[in-house]
Amino acid sequence: MVRREKSNYVIQSVSHALDVLEQFNGNVDEIGVTELSKRLKLHKNNVFRLLATLEARGYIEQNKVSENYRLGLKCLQLGQTFIHQMGLLLQARATLEELAKSAKESAFVAIRKGAGIVPLDFVEPARPVRVVSFLGSVLPPHCTAVGKVYLAFESDGGVSLGDLDPLKRYNDKTITDTRGLAQQIKETGEIGYAIDDGEFINEISSIAVPVRDYTRSLVGALAIVGPSDRLTLEKLRNDISPLILDSGRDLSRRLGYAG
Repeated sequence: MVRREKSNYVIQSVSHALDVLEQFNGNVDEIGVTELSKRLKLHKNNVFRLLATLEARGYIEQNKVSENYRLGLKCLQLGQTFIHQMGLLLQARATLEELAKSAKESAFVAIRKGAGIVPLDFVEPARPVRVVSFLGSVLPPHCTAVGKVYLAFESDGGVSLGDLDPLKRYNDKTITDTRGLAQQIKETGEIGYAIDDGEFINEISSIAVPVRDYTRSLVGALAIVGPSDRLTLEKLRNDISPLILDSGRDLSRRLGYAG
């Protein structure tokens, strides 16, 4: 099979739209259609269509007085997401390594992407039998500890129980009753951590806590995961929960959270 260069897959209209966005740098706040046309060497009609598309999606907005264009709020939101994720990754690494060493189990940090939960970083312990990394996987929110953290602690714009109805069954332990899950989420909010007792993957249990930053927003979930015969409910509640609660608070403080 012949491998093609990635440049062969470039979509010209998308490339032009990105060219438009890149014209707004530190020295330029607003630009008109004529100026953009000159800079990009594109017909004004093409530039107008690109701007209209970007404006409809919130990446560009028009100053109604000058009729020039400037960056929209969507660009700020993407930038903040990047900052949060990079800050979380940089700060979480040492915490993950310490957790994996102290708990002698795998540790990971995850964020919500749409209706799924995505691990960002994963550290395995130095023992032969362990849960190996599942970076790149999308985890369901209703039957994983990291997912329940988001259901319990994300206040605005998150996934609600109504969004998940009906609840998908993964094994005999998966909660498929919305009322039962709601009770679990209520308990999670009260005790500060969530548990998955083999509800997603047979014989794999986990515990997770929220991670917040300087905006007081939920920016991630910190988790420990391992074989259920080692991470029994008793061990999770009595031994592991104090450890991960302390780690979650410390990581949040390093991200600027003052709560």
